[in-house]
Amino acid sequence: MELRRCKCTTGASWAVSFLLAAALLSNAPSTTDASMLKAPTANTASNSSDRQVLLSFKSLITKDPSGALTSWGNRSLHHCRWQGVMCGKRGRRRGRVIAIDLNNLGLFNNLIGEIPLSLFNLSSLQKLDLQNNKFSGSLQNYFGDKFPLLQGLALNGNKFHGLIPLSLSNCSMLDLIQLDNNSFSGTIPSNLGNLKRLSKLRLDYNKLEANYNSDWDFMNALTNCTQLQVLQLSFNRLRGVLPHSLSNLPTSLEHLAILNNEVGGNIPEGIGRLSNLMALYMGPNLLTGSIPASLGKLSKLNVISLAQNRLSGEIPPTLGNLTQLSELYLSMNAFTGEIPSALGKCPLGVLALAYNKLSGNIPKEIFSSSRLRSISLLSNMLVGPMPSELGLLKNLQGLDFSQNKLTGEIPISIGGCQSLEFLLVSQNFIHGSIPSTMNKLTGLQELDLSSNNISGIIPMFLGSFIGLTYLNLSFNNLIGEVPDDGIFCNATAFSIVGNVGLCGGIPVLSLPSCTNQQARKHKFPKLAVAMSVSITCLFFVISISLISVLCKKHKSSSGQTSTRAVRNQLPRVSYTELSMGTNGFSSSNLIGEGRFGSVYKANMSFDQYSVVAVKVLKLQERGASHSFLAECEALRYLRHRNLVKILTACSSIDPRGHDFKALIFEYLPNGSLDKWLHTHIDEQSDQSVLNIYQKLSIATDVGSAVEYLHDYKPVPIVHCDLKPSNILLDSDMMAHVGDFGLARFTNQGDNNASQVSYSWAAFRGTIGYAAPEYGIGNEVTTSGDVYSYGIILLEMFTGRRPTEQNFEENADLHRFVEEALPDSVEDVVDQNLILPREDTEMDHNTLLNKEAALACITSILRVGILCSKQLPTERVQIRDAVRELHKIKEKFFP
Repeated sequence: MELRRCKCTTGASWAVSFLLAAALLSNAPSTTDASMLKAPTANTASNSSDRQVLLSFKSLITKDPSGALTSWGNRSLHHCRWQGVMCGKRGRRRGRVIAIDLNNLGLFNNLIGEIPLSLFNLSSLQKLDLQNNKFSGSLQNYFGDKFPLLQGLALNGNKFHGLIPLSLSNCSMLDLIQLDNNSFSGTIPSNLGNLKRLSKLRLDYNKLEANYNSDWDFMNALTNCTQLQVLQLSFNRLRGVLPHSLSNLPTSLEHLAILNNEVGGNIPEGIGRLSNLMALYMGPNLLTGSIPASLGKLSKLNVISLAQNRLSGEIPPTLGNLTQLSELYLSMNAFTGEIPSALGKCPLGVLALAYNKLSGNIPKEIFSSSRLRSISLLSNMLVGPMPSELGLLKNLQGLDFSQNKLTGEIPISIGGCQSLEFLLVSQNFIHGSIPSTMNKLTGLQELDLSSNNISGIIPMFLGSFIGLTYLNLSFNNLIGEVPDDGIFCNATAFSIVGNVGLCGGIPVLSLPSCTNQQARKHKFPKLAVAMSVSITCLFFVISISLISVLCKKHKSSSGQTSTRAVRNQLPRVSYTELSMGTNGFSSSNLIGEGRFGSVYKANMSFDQYSVVAVKVLKLQERGASHSFLAECEALRYLRHRNLVKILTACSSIDPRGHDFKALIFEYLPNGSLDKWLHTHIDEQSDQSVLNIYQKLSIATDVGSAVEYLHDYKPVPIVHCDLKPSNILLDSDMMAHVGDFGLARFTNQGDNNASQVSYSWAAFRGTIGYAAPEYGIGNEVTTSGDVYSYGIILLEMFTGRRPTEQNFEENADLHRFVEEALPDSVEDVVDQNLILPREDTEMDHNTLLNKEAALACITSILRVGILCSKQLPTERVQIRDAVRELHKIKEKFFP
């Protein structure tokens, strides 16, 4: 079989690689042998041997759903005419097989093991494509002078590890190197700069490092690759200062990606030299300084992604010169000043400026792009009205103006945005009624108008929106009858709390009936205002048990009505009672504090409780009201032994006339897990160190709670902020998960799917515990909670916080532990677990010798590693993690 011009063509999906046929030659029947590789002829015997190898190759195929190999073996058809087989047409290659292309036909590539040695007899190989299999091993000494004609190397999507071989630079004809999605480690070889023809270098999703200035020498070396078009280094362990040699990369460069590393320093002004650059991905990282004005010179740029860095200053108006810019991601930085109106000159499809410090009005010019499909200005300091020009955006799918200082009314022109799926404008100062023109937005999936000054009625047309899955109208001045159809049949999908003038709706809402015809027609807005002023404490009705409400139409023929469940109201509590119970919210009763609230211990008679925990919301903090609402919504129906039990809630006005909101929980005397994990022995009083059994029990408790949330019906609940400080311990050291301020209901079907949302998806969780995909704009999913849970497991049994900076050469806690398994666990484990204190009280349930303790902890850490994988699709489901922990517990503590 002729192999001198072998091109093993594949695409990005599954493909059949010709190297299998080549490998068969070394193991084929006696009619073929390896000598055929070196001395091919065009005689009948050679053609026959080619045919036999192809048939042997076919015999290994176990699945052929599309019938791709039906023609193979047809005696009346020459093998050069079999599907996917290509033969030479002239000279001694005439009639000889030179390539096989069976790409995207649904055939067997799930190959494992190391690359067969017989492959390295193929000195004429031009392209080697093994992508998306399970090959493993190191590539050291595989190349050298063995492939002088090799032009393309695609090994991405496998399990190769070790260093990138230095000998790769000897393949002087290489123009394509794809080693992404493997486990390559070490530094990037600088001698790759010897590959003068190199056009594409993809090294992302590996474990490649750069810790010192010398580790960045490869960047300077790549300036010699004058045909370089693609450089992808994302999702590695690159640290240190971004070298200025980046500006000296070849002007042929079109795609540059270094996102999701820990690269610091400034973006060099000289980046404006890269005149052919079309895509620039540099976030998340640790970049500082301002955006170089020279970016405005890169006329071919269509994507700029600098999100989640530490960039500051104003957004340069020169970006308006980019007449091909379609996506601009600058969220989660510290940009100030106004949004440049010059951006209106760009054909933007995505504009993401969330979580900055931008001020001023929203410039109407940015709505001039008819291509705009997503705009996120969440959490800035923008003022003024929503421009009426947004109604021109026929293709707009997502709009998020939440957490600003916008005023005015929702423009009636919004009805022109007929492709809109997400409309989020909560926590502003918008007034007026919900415009009737919104009845044209029939594709809405999420609508959040909460925490504004919106008045009038709830439009009946919202109940007719079939795709609407989340509706939040809370904390406004709405009055009148609540619809009872569509989304209003599902109490977990909408919220209307904080609107004192509402009536009717499904029974589970426990609203007063709309008995007065005029009330139903909403004739008394003044009365509603008077009610909101006179009522000093609004009590949120939170159910004690799960309630399932099935809305059915009345059957006129039988006169029967559907049965509805009605929940009981919980005990009421006033601001005065809470103040007295906490001694005026004294610091001596303060037991915990977070971004959105302070938690106090309150001594007061409340139902059967004599002591309760009171979480007082810091309403001056942006997002606190939303956090309060989210917690109310999440806890309304939840009941599980490992969740913190909510008793009631209070919304009132304090003596100074300020809004006051609080949640009242069952008091758990042993405090947070964080304090038990990180309180030093010499700081402790009667608090002892947790032993292995206790930590394992706590871990299974937390896992059980998360499993309950993820299996909750009708839709899963994502906690979004799992961390030790949100895990509380009762008197029996049983764990209870609390703080649902960021929790969210989701319609996600696949628990392991990482569904990419548009740019308005807010960052969720706490640094160190939040899943990495949240930092680049991905939607919250249950797999994000699994990541946080895995980090907690690693923290519990190593005693190391994920935010520590002293992991030596490792980038984070996950890698620190992963590289210690299984042989060096003793070096990373919490020493208190294997070397107990002499005064520690032990019993037969907790006593393990050192060897057994290490074996137990190793098993637990493996679960933590599986949960905290970088890619969501690689993480286990929470139920599998909990099941594995129970097995460990039964094995070591029967």
